[in-house]
Amino acid sequence: MARFTILPLPYALILVAAACSVLGYVPYDAAPRSTGGAGHHASARTYIVLVEPPPAHTHEDDEAAHRRWHESFLLSSGAGAGSRRRVRHSYTSVLSGFAARLTDDELAAVSRRPGFVRAFPERRVQLMTTRSPGFLGLTPDGGVWNATGYGEGTIIGFLDTGIDEKHPSFHDDGMPPPPPRWKGACQPPVRCNNKLIGAASFVGDNTTTDDVGHGTHTTGTAAGRFVEGVSAFGLGGGGGTAAGMAPGAHLAVYKVCDAQGCFESDLLAGMDAAVKDGVDVLSVSLGGISTPLDKDPIAIGAFAAVTKGVLVVCAGGNSGPLPSTLSNEAPWVLTVAAGSVDRSFRASVRLGDGEMFEGESLVQDKDFSSKVYPLYYSNGLNYCDYFDANITGMVVVCDTETPVPPMSSIEAVSNAGGAGVVFINEPDFGYTIVVEKYDNLPMSQVTAVDGTKIMGYAMKGTSTSNHTATIVFNSTVVGVKPSPIVAAFSSRGPSVASPGVLKPDIMAPGLNILAAWPSEVPVGAPQSSSFNVVSGTSMATPHITGVAALVKKVHPDWSTAAIKSAIMTTSSAVDNAGNQIMDEEHRKASFYSVGAGHVVPAKAVDPGLVYDLGVHDYAGYICRLLGEAALKIIAINTNLTCAELEPVTGAQLNYPAILVPLRAEAFAVNRTVTNVGPARSNYTAKIEAPKGLTVKVEPAELEFTKVNERKTFTVTVSAAAGASSEQELAEGTLSWLSHDLDHVVRSPIVADSRLTLS
Repeated sequence: MARFTILPLPYALILVAAACSVLGYVPYDAAPRSTGGAGHHASARTYIVLVEPPPAHTHEDDEAAHRRWHESFLLSSGAGAGSRRRVRHSYTSVLSGFAARLTDDELAAVSRRPGFVRAFPERRVQLMTTRSPGFLGLTPDGGVWNATGYGEGTIIGFLDTGIDEKHPSFHDDGMPPPPPRWKGACQPPVRCNNKLIGAASFVGDNTTTDDVGHGTHTTGTAAGRFVEGVSAFGLGGGGGTAAGMAPGAHLAVYKVCDAQGCFESDLLAGMDAAVKDGVDVLSVSLGGISTPLDKDPIAIGAFAAVTKGVLVVCAGGNSGPLPSTLSNEAPWVLTVAAGSVDRSFRASVRLGDGEMFEGESLVQDKDFSSKVYPLYYSNGLNYCDYFDANITGMVVVCDTETPVPPMSSIEAVSNAGGAGVVFINEPDFGYTIVVEKYDNLPMSQVTAVDGTKIMGYAMKGTSTSNHTATIVFNSTVVGVKPSPIVAAFSSRGPSVASPGVLKPDIMAPGLNILAAWPSEVPVGAPQSSSFNVVSGTSMATPHITGVAALVKKVHPDWSTAAIKSAIMTTSSAVDNAGNQIMDEEHRKASFYSVGAGHVVPAKAVDPGLVYDLGVHDYAGYICRLLGEAALKIIAINTNLTCAELEPVTGAQLNYPAILVPLRAEAFAVNRTVTNVGPARSNYTAKIEAPKGLTVKVEPAELEFTKVNERKTFTVTVSAAAGASSEQELAEGTLSWLSHDLDHVVRSPIVADSRLTLS
């Protein structure tokens, strides 16, 4: 079985070429899942086996009949009486198939059995607040929370590391019971309440306890209840109120990961159960390297979930800022990028010459700031692995090659008697500073640009004995500008698995997010806390999951594509300073990094127009991209065939974003919008295009006379006369403005000379 080491965010990001994108935070000392066995079974590995559905008279709810059908494939392989034991999971909802441990000979025998479709070895996939609700415009006093009843009545499912069910974020005071359609339950000894209505484990320990912390954090971010007086390590707003995006929503938790990691067979089992149980939205902060859609179990399972009305929200990956590093790229999932919030855990470095540099830290010591310390920097020992000089009582400057400082450097400074440490961010991370809790050694992390200036001061002149510094701790600062910016680790497009489809779809807060944490899981060394600060697209994903639940509450009859469109087309392209959203280098961010823009919940519930898509549309895309064999694998429980479908390229898919080739010849795409606003509505097209790009829309006016009326228009894009032939990328926007200006329906337009349409 292919293995990917699960690492904490700081380590995984420097191993992009060797491993795969990490979508969150997991303990570094994860142990591999045992392959077990000896003799004949020593070479066995777990396979996900896709088979045709059982005989037509078998009902989908007849779990026993499905399992017997699946076991029959193993009996025919010569596995004998052991077959029942070796069916790890039997899938009936998001797949027709099973997971089992098979030797090469047994797999060959299974593949010859009538009804066999395909088998592939499972991979190991990886785990991808008090401030972000307010930053996104969610307040208890009114607005979208009141309009949506805080998401009450919607059900969010989480595929993650479990949950700390006793955490105050998951109390059910004043909550109604789940809706009658709910079929799930809580696995003993967990007791369900009106908040946590489902909990099940699909991993070896068979408990839903979150011994990693990731699942509790993501669940709290999406739908945690209001908790007063919250802080982490004395930070986070001086004891503010924590809440998730949809605090009134019900939760169902499916533990598919543990300290050993996350395996695709377990993930599919959790997805299978969640869809059968009746969740509305499924949050998946997991993923791996980019994989063709017909070989990606998350994409295959999500396709079935979408056909049953379940929106699947997935993390885009943490392998940025490199291009084409995305995970979870299928057009039927909502792929999330990560950005910053307007909060800083401020720890500024003040030099002896009076110059000040803003940094951040979760270790804050106000008494430290009242003193001045000798400043030490060694160009030869700049990574602080060890010291050959006396640094007792000094503030030490250290470089780092990881997004957050390695514990070994902190221990080296502490053991050598250093009073404090200033870590210089790696250059690729620009203005992104990822913080984590460490030992109580006063410290600050600064950008590479500021770090270069601090190093220059430390090395100035022939003697450094008079160079001094201190770290000024300002606790938590809010209202930081510019915000949001794209987090450096957030994976970027263009998509490899879904060419022609603009990914990621949307950006949400994912940098230094404060949310619920199991107090039994140590933070720092070895410190307990019921809230923690974590970074990753794993943290951005539940923000969008919660917003999707709010939209679902207001529009229960909308398709998953309509909800996705509403979130994308109402997003913002500007930061809190009124300028275009920037990337980690403070350059204009490409749509390949932010998707359509930064989520705006208050607008998402009332988008005016939506771009809708159905199963046949996605199937047509699969036919054009991968062919009939792939369609059979991805849409295995349907009767769809490419012969009966109209193949469609990514450019022509009715997506809320437009991605086309950049060339001198005009390239036209069609789009259809559905009126979900006032019955009588009129919209005018507004084009924003850079110099060198020509964009035309026909018709430029849309008039609607009823709700759910559909209108089709054509967008034609070409390189303008005289444009440079060396230009690779040009970006603009198409916005439909209602005449009363109550609705602005904005879509990004990306013209890329590297895009080819087969």
